[in-house]
Amino acid sequence: MTTTFKVVIAGCGSMANTWADYAKGREDVEIVGLVDIQEKFAKAFADRHGLSCPIYTNITEALTSSEADIVFDVTIPASHYGISTAALKHGCHVFSEKPLAESMTECLDIVKLAESVGRTHAVMQNRRFDPRIRAFKGLIDSGTIGKPGFIGADFFLGAHFGGFRDLMDSPLLLDMAIHTFDQARMISGADPVSVYCQEFNPPGSWYAGNAMAICIYEMSDGSVFNYRGSWCAEGAQTSWEAAWRVTGEKGTAIWDGHDEIYAEIVAQGDQSGNFIRKYERMEGTLPEMDKTGHYGCLENMFQALEAGIKPETDCSDNVYSMAMVLAALESAKTGRKVMISEFMKGTGV
Repeated sequence: MTTTFKVVIAGCGSMANTWADYAKGREDVEIVGLVDIQEKFAKAFADRHGLSCPIYTNITEALTSSEADIVFDVTIPASHYGISTAALKHGCHVFSEKPLAESMTECLDIVKLAESVGRTHAVMQNRRFDPRIRAFKGLIDSGTIGKPGFIGADFFLGAHFGGFRDLMDSPLLLDMAIHTFDQARMISGADPVSVYCQEFNPPGSWYAGNAMAICIYEMSDGSVFNYRGSWCAEGAQTSWEAAWRVTGEKGTAIWDGHDEIYAEIVAQGDQSGNFIRKYERMEGTLPEMDKTGHYGCLENMFQALEAGIKPETDCSDNVYSMAMVLAALESAKTGRKVMISEFMKGTGV
């Protein structure tokens, strides 16, 4: 197979290893450049992956000197806007680590730019590409529990990272919650309408900023999504995928974030007079998935590019997951309910 895609990797930290390994596994991809503000990091990365491509310390030079048509943006969040806009203006597609950008204005600007230049900008949301969440979504989409009215996600972990997260103002909401918020959008097929959020730092926390948050979202399908999360919860920890409960007209779907995926629905037959109805259990069915996680998401990006369609995590979709994060922060700061559409318009974009 001849080379179809020429890729520049921007950011040569640890996360970029996964991106490079995926790219090297495709016969139609050639890595034509590495970018890192620390040249020594890029050189070490090239040695580690057996790459002989040129090394650059800024994206503009890399775009000008190479014939790249895709940029992998695996830089720090603060660099995403600059990398993305430079690449898109140069005519490249962008596949980026989360988040889309750091502010709503920047996020919407990227969406508009990608649309205007006719290029794809997609964001890594690896937790969508897990057979367990697909099984859970399938259980709900099949109508097993009827029309959903409530979606609940609990995320409780005692994560001792050390480093920059310990010093962030809002480590949970800014660094992690987008995964769960994006999962909620995927599961429900709905977008956020409003949010009320309270974030705080509970006793025993080793974070300087607020490591716990409770959010209530109204969704576009009329359901309510409730997020309860903590990054300083010791004991009885949930999965990194969160623990989920979706209640509908006819029953409830459960995913513990591990391998238990099922629904309990009202059993057939006459149950008049029963104070508590009798229920029957329906098990979720795991789909066959050739690639999962980061590889699954990247596969979807490339397949969409080849088909001339938008990938599942295109920036025009992912911007609503980012809006859930940023509007939650606004709600916590102001102490009021925030309407998502007004919040997005209020950026002036």
